[in-house]
Amino acid sequence: MRHAPLFTLLSFLLIFLCASVGTAQARSQITIVGSSTVFPFATTVAERFGRNSDFKTPIVESTGSGGGIKLFCAGIGLKHPDIVNASRRMKKSEFAKCQQNGIATTEIKIGFDGIVLANARRSVALSLSERQIYLAVAKYVPDPQNPCADEWCAPILNPYQKWSDIDKSLPPVRIEILGPPPTSGTRDAFVELALEAGANSFAHMRTYKKTNPKNWKAFVHGIREDGAWIDSGENDNLMVSKLAANPDAVGVFGFSFLDQNAHKIKGAKINGVAPTFAAIAAGRYRISRSLYIYIKQAHIGVVPGIHAFARAFISERALGDDGYLLEKGLIPLAPAERQRIRKDVENLKKLSF
Repeated sequence: MRHAPLFTLLSFLLIFLCASVGTAQARSQITIVGSSTVFPFATTVAERFGRNSDFKTPIVESTGSGGGIKLFCAGIGLKHPDIVNASRRMKKSEFAKCQQNGIATTEIKIGFDGIVLANARRSVALSLSERQIYLAVAKYVPDPQNPCADEWCAPILNPYQKWSDIDKSLPPVRIEILGPPPTSGTRDAFVELALEAGANSFAHMRTYKKTNPKNWKAFVHGIREDGAWIDSGENDNLMVSKLAANPDAVGVFGFSFLDQNAHKIKGAKINGVAPTFAAIAAGRYRISRSLYIYIKQAHIGVVPGIHAFARAFISERALGDDGYLLEKGLIPLAPAERQRIRKDVENLKKLSF
């Protein structure tokens, strides 16, 4: 009789552990969510991992970086994903949410990718500057009828309907851009790398940024809502098909999809530089970013194979100069950085800001 309380306590702990984390038998497959850009890389690693290890093939889902990180940071336990792919670094606010829910994570940079603007192979070739991209995409732009010097003058709603309205050297075709939705890391990176650079090509916008950074960001980061920009979901393969069918449309997505579909579409030059593997690797193609995966430390040892999968992802066989992910369009890290990241993964270094 006197052993009943101890039995009750042990039973409670067992139930709690099963509910909050679970046992290996409860879920034997790794679940991965996140970036549509990283999706083909993660899927390739997952398929090889399933064939060449004693673990089951991980389940990989394309939800967008923002949507995936939200799911990842929502909690610990079998209903929550083990790994998230991201085509940008986790934001401080997202990290804070993870911390709030007791989630320690290891950040793994896997390589680089370019963001391309592409159209059908039969369409006119585009050569754009960041300023022209900004004027085509942003909701608010400087008034073309009221040129500003260094002094501030408020932007107006985007009036440009055709590419030739921006610059006579561009085709007289209606601006129709198929782009990633707000949950996408590709969209975040595109805004920061292309739109911010385009806005800063105006002297008065640079001046305004120094004195009113919050308002400047609102002006620069807003995407037009008049039909010229069309949110096209997280399925980049579907976007490629839409471009092939519509010669007037331009799509925004990661270089790997251009690389894999070069028989259907072609990439625009940016500042005179074509989006190629060599140009991105050398830093000459400026609209490029780092790609990441994040692993949930509390799930290691509970869901089988998480640490082993991370090791497989960053192996020389996958990410080396002749790695199989390069065939998919991933731009490799420098050898010294790859070695540093492998050490961080082996030690399960905790992410901090």
